[in-house]
Amino acid sequence: MTQETPGKKRGLKRPVEVVRAELLNDADTKRIAKAVGMELEAYVDLVLQYAQDKDKEPELHVVSDEELRANGFNVVSPEEAANLLIAAAKGELGVSQEFQKSEFESSNGPKGPSLSGESDKKG
Repeated sequence: MTQETPGKKRGLKRPVEVVRAELLNDADTKRIAKAVGMELEAYVDLVLQYAQDKDKEPELHVVSDEELRANGFNVVSPEEAANLLIAAAKGELGVSQEFQKSEFESSNGPKGPSLSGESDKKG
């Protein structure tokens, strides 16, 4: 284990402004923000929060089925959820049309910036 200075966050090795500018101009970042239904700036801010603090845990909000329905979400029954998990475990789930349209995995361009500041190129 590494020793960290109390109160010091583990994160980016480059200035946050530089990484923010690169992410805002990155085609893959724009595509992901669109695919998850977020404004680009809000998505980049969220990514940077996690990139700047490697110890930060994602938040999980538990809400009632009624609240989900009131906000326009389709709520699955416990049986439907169980069947989905079983199908996933068996490898029976395909890729949805929405995911295919997002082109999330089909980028042919250069890879985006490294959030850690390390180069992915092998020399």
